[in-house]
Amino acid sequence: MHKATVLLALALAACATAAAEAPVAERSSGMSCNPASLGQFNGRPASQELGAEMLRATGARTLRWVAKGMMVTMDYREDRLTVWLTADNRVERANCG
Repeated sequence: MHKATVLLALALAACATAAAEAPVAERSSGMSCNPASLGQFNGRPASQELGAEMLRATGARTLRWVAKGMMVTMDYREDRLTVWLTADNRVERANCG
């Protein structure tokens, strides 16, 4: 139960970061996500700071953390960065959409 609470808090913090980063992303070319530099984040522990860094690197407007085993919608949003986490809360992979 404690782990779920921590993941929920991390997800909520990521939402707050995404909203704070939106003006920067809007000034980038278009408002779509560029996945070119995402590989550098694999294996790093998830944190609010990492989320902000990933948003800056991709130009995405919003960030979605996906905990291990969590169900997500499959809708595509060109301005969203989705970060898939391992069971120990590290970045497994990330993709735009």
